[in-house]
Amino acid sequence: MALADRWLLPDGVKEMLPPHAHQVEALRRKLLDLYDSWGYELVMPPLMEHLESLMTGVGKDLDLTTFKLVDQLTGHTLGIRADITPQVARIDAHRMHVQGANRLCYCGSVLHTYPANMLASRNPLQVGAELYGHAGIESDIEVISLMIETLYVSGLKDELSLDLGHVGIFQGLIEEARLDPAVTAQYMELLQRKALPELDQFLNELEADARLIDKLAELPKLNGGMEVLVRARKLFGESHSMITDAVTYLERLAEMLQRRYPSIDLYFDLGELRGYNYHTGVVFSALTPVFGQAVAKGGRYDAIGKDFGRARPATGFSADLKTLASLASGDQKLRSAILAPADDDMALMAMMQNLRSQGERVVQQLPGDAAQNAVAFNRKLVKQGEEWVVAAL
Repeated sequence: MALADRWLLPDGVKEMLPPHAHQVEALRRKLLDLYDSWGYELVMPPLMEHLESLMTGVGKDLDLTTFKLVDQLTGHTLGIRADITPQVARIDAHRMHVQGANRLCYCGSVLHTYPANMLASRNPLQVGAELYGHAGIESDIEVISLMIETLYVSGLKDELSLDLGHVGIFQGLIEEARLDPAVTAQYMELLQRKALPELDQFLNELEADARLIDKLAELPKLNGGMEVLVRARKLFGESHSMITDAVTYLERLAEMLQRRYPSIDLYFDLGELRGYNYHTGVVFSALTPVFGQAVAKGGRYDAIGKDFGRARPATGFSADLKTLASLASGDQKLRSAILAPADDDMALMAMMQNLRSQGERVVQQLPGDAAQNAVAFNRKLVKQGEEWVVAAL
């Protein structure tokens, strides 16, 4: 490696410099205070764990995105977390013994072997909240509402939309069609890509009832506004109860969300299978026109605690704090400061301490240093008589 290349970061890995780092940290504090005001307790899981623990309850979804390493103390395989959600599920299952609803929040770095999308970094700062121990629609509403409030606090208030789906529709169709795992995987892959010509060819070769083929063919087309639920109600009117229950659930959820947040557009994608291996109910994501991907996402994952030995209903959301801060940043400016002279006067020391305790930023000039390029000064401390006072610069 050439000398000049030694200081380059790996592809997709980003660092934060002033003033963006300060902005991200300020937003982190605001969001954790928001979650605290809703009754969510902060947890801080470790950056690495035994690989089996990180993979528990999430199927193969995180396997390819997780960095693996060998523990030099034990020889065991460890993983650097790619998602904090499984860790929080482990904490709820094993470290805490709450019998009712348990509200937990977090903010920490994660690492991905490859970026989640073209706009993502490989070292996001994941922030989120999880609610364990309640299986009703009310807990989903609470978590979605908290996700929306997260975006509001982050400064994203214009043209927000909410994308809603429910994995029960897909699960019900597969059960109704009695497709074997290999055929299901093929159908799921085509569905995710919305490859309609390939899907038509696949379904033409499938031996199944014509009405069922129609349902399988229409699923990737069921996306849009509230009219999608009307179409789904007609299409799945005599289907598996898992499907009709999911449509009813989305109808109720939409009604409750429209009452709380009438300015947010609701969009439905009934073929959405993001996180299918561990999601068990509603899935949701928030979008804004200023960013090409979801800015926050989540869903219900009631089965994740089962693999930890304590099955608990669960719903939650997460976002990349760096992305939220960058989208709401506007013009990033260095915080103005007060310049103090290079003087060892005790009265000056007391004045500087007093100003700092009031939230002011005070920087004392070092002898021989006249630049101070990294700090924007708009005031200075000057001595008038026996007192130090703040004066315009």
